[in-house]
Amino acid sequence: MIKEFFGIGGYQRPAEGAYSWQHLTFVTFLMIVMVTCAILIGKRYQKADDKRKNFVLIVTAIAIDSLEIFKILLHQYTSPDPLAFLYVLPLFLCSIQLITIPVAACTTGRVKEACLDFIFIFGILGAVLGTYGAAQNYACYPVLSFDNVVSGLTHSLSGFASLYIAISGMLSMKKKNIWITFSIIGAFCVAAYLANILVPDGYNYMFLMRGDGTPYDIFFNLVNGHPVFYPLIVVGLFLLYIFVFYQIYYLIQNKRNKTKKQASDESDACQNEKEIEQEKSLV
Repeated sequence: MIKEFFGIGGYQRPAEGAYSWQHLTFVTFLMIVMVTCAILIGKRYQKADDKRKNFVLIVTAIAIDSLEIFKILLHQYTSPDPLAFLYVLPLFLCSIQLITIPVAACTTGRVKEACLDFIFIFGILGAVLGTYGAAQNYACYPVLSFDNVVSGLTHSLSGFASLYIAISGMLSMKKKNIWITFSIIGAFCVAAYLANILVPDGYNYMFLMRGDGTPYDIFFNLVNGHPVFYPLIVVGLFLLYIFVFYQIYYLIQNKRNKTKKQASDESDACQNEKEIEQEKSLV
């Protein structure tokens, strides 16, 4: 039973398939737990000091990195290929949180703020894409298998961190830190591209080499798989997503601030009217 769960010697059970009821039930359960924990813990620490808020991030960082390291070690142990670990490196978009969450938990200043913003921007997106959108995983492995369980947990932890940061009040989203957020995704794309070139037989981290059945195929086909233009388009889409996310956030915040100011002005006006009425009654 243990060997079957961990896939030692290969899974004997057939995969239930992408978007089967087993797939959808499992990932929906993970999403419900993720959102519930983020709301309850986030609200609990809203008024806590920075040290206590940060402690939750530290625990999350330890949990998500421990799972990923164990997955890589197990994959290497069960594979006859001495370079098997090169094909499970954390170099996909969702994997960036394996670095940004620990960095956010262990640093201060603008680097911490930018990492917190990055987690917020990509955490929920990664959680949804890595669970509901992980069609390839659920087509290849049984739902309740080590590969899918670890993948589901790590993506859910990313989503939890994203929601927790927003709810607990750790978010900054300062305009002066946007370039740092851009730099994070840019550096990661460079590392992924180099890995794609240097790994034997090639690989497709961050989908920088080809679409592999994802929506990136649209752009891959648009430029006929050009080895320069295609990866540049993919990187450009990441940067565009960050930029648009910031702009939408600022629009929402500005609208909220205007609503609060309007409500405050109306409250002050009502208070002034009451005071005037009281003065008239005294006269």
